[in-house]
Amino acid sequence: QVQLVESGGGLVQAGGSLRLSCAASGRTFSNYAMGWFRQAPGKERELIGAISRRSGFSTYYPDSMKGRFTISRDNAKNTMYLQMNSLKPEDSAVYYCAADPELHTLVVDTKDKDKNPEVWGQGPLVTVSS
Repeated sequence: QVQLVESGGGLVQAGGSLRLSCAASGRTFSNYAMGWFRQAPGKERELIGAISRRSGFSTYYPDSMKGRFTISRDNAKNTMYLQMNSLKPEDSAVYYCAADPELHTLVVDTKDKDKNPEVWGQGPLVTVSS
């Protein structure tokens, strides 16, 4: 299994930007599709987006996440990124990176809240102040 360590969370003002990183170790990073999720207090987990394993790096975003969030990865650095722009107070949440061999698991299967990717990161808190 790959291990995931996130960084980059914290406090930001509304309208600002933040970039989260998710560094992987252990198994071969390029064997895993990667994704970002978030969960705010009292709300369900939601998918921010996901990125495929290798060259081409197809990305998927739910309609609600298109425009302000960008996922990228650097397989040479074993790291995935989440660039967040024009942040709003409602973006405040715990942000989790996730890894699974199959992109389908991240994008489709996790709509069932009882189904989880193979690996979760620890989830840094992002707070957007108004």
